[in-house]
Amino acid sequence: MLLYPNAKINLGLHVGPKREDGYHELQTIYYPVYQLHDELEVHRVSRGTISLHEEGILADCAKEKNLVVRAYHLMKEQFPDKVKAVSVRLKKNIPFGAGLGGGSADGAFMAMALNQLFELGLGQEALADIVKSLGADCPFFIYNSPSFGKGIGSELRPVQMNLSGMYLLMIKPEVSISTKEAYEVLDSAGRGFGTIARIAGMWLSGMSKMARLQGFSSLSNDFEGPIFKQHPILGEIKKKLLDAGALYASMSGSGSTIYGLFETNDEGRPFAELGTLEEEFAPMIIFNDTLRQTKS
Repeated sequence: MLLYPNAKINLGLHVGPKREDGYHELQTIYYPVYQLHDELEVHRVSRGTISLHEEGILADCAKEKNLVVRAYHLMKEQFPDKVKAVSVRLKKNIPFGAGLGGGSADGAFMAMALNQLFELGLGQEALADIVKSLGADCPFFIYNSPSFGKGIGSELRPVQMNLSGMYLLMIKPEVSISTKEAYEVLDSAGRGFGTIARIAGMWLSGMSKMARLQGFSSLSNDFEGPIFKQHPILGEIKKKLLDAGALYASMSGSGSTIYGLFETNDEGRPFAELGTLEEEFAPMIIFNDTLRQTKS
């Protein structure tokens, strides 16, 4: 069985004070980027538990901490008599410490693979409830469609946001930011939550350019202020994307990927002349293409 765990970007991210359980309240809009994805190949084997072969970008953690392995053991714990031994090949294309949810996607897709492979009969809601213990982003990847997230990010509702046809340019310099590091430098007071909730509720795929601009202008990422102070290059990249004509530019999640969204012509090419910019940041570009709304 071959699956393609994809990346996501955050459109706006507001963080509130720390809760009693150690997490922070947050609000965000998750948007899937289907064209940037890992490869996850899972096969049943006759003995053992799980063997993991890694390719591509090497994980920055021990194998037993990889979310693919953790997802297997979580599902095995839930269904000890049904989940059997598997061999897994994981090719990483989504970088770590980038704010793109690559690890969370891998864990969620692994749970979905086991559900199908061993005929567990779980629906999306049940799977999302199981994988939320792996990480707050994991439930999003079970549904894998534009969603408004609140709570710790695992309380989701769909939004009718459609960015297909827009050109997405994603830049990640040699800076990796762990979620733990990001929260340590963030002012825990956060910001008011009304804006993202309102935008999530009114966004429609047929919005005019002016309406999109007004919607984007209301979105911000609370991590940018403190993270940009520590890593000024991130702020510089965002400014260059906006100067180049991006309708919206932001850091995704807790960083360190900075992305820009550009209007396109009927052929799906950006109106903005991005050749010089893309040449300048060529070694840092992890994705540049026109978004599509269909899954791989």
